[in-house]
Amino acid sequence: MITINNRITIPENEIELNAIRSQGAGGQNVNKVASAIHLRFNIEVSSLPQRIKERLLKGRDKRITKDEVLIIKAQSYRTQEQNREDAIERLKAIILAATAVPKTRRVTKPSKSAKQRRLDSKNQQSKKKAMRKKVSHDW
Repeated sequence: MITINNRITIPENEIELNAIRSQGAGGQNVNKVASAIHLRFNIEVSSLPQRIKERLLKGRDKRITKDEVLIIKAQSYRTQEQNREDAIERLKAIILAATAVPKTRRVTKPSKSAKQRRLDSKNQQSKKKAMRKKVSHDW
């Protein structure tokens, strides 16, 4: 079981981990060792609560495919075990971010005094710029 927080856990059989070869430079060893990890997590068939599934799918994350599968590629470390831990930690962070309920926005409008201050400021700025104009001498 993978514990996300004190109320949410994910069974390990819902996560698919595959070892693949890492990209980038690394010498001859990089061609032989599969140290990167591909983590695949099917959101729709997972045991997550429905509201968290909806928030995960509503967020426009490019790591979520059309089939509602979250794919995380971990290749920061040299060992497979560290990359596996990194992928699982990143999955936990994504799910935790989806558990946070966004604040609902309350519609507000500026007060009368705020409107007046804005107009006074505009008027003062206008007078300041008017003083910079070229002076015409009518002699």
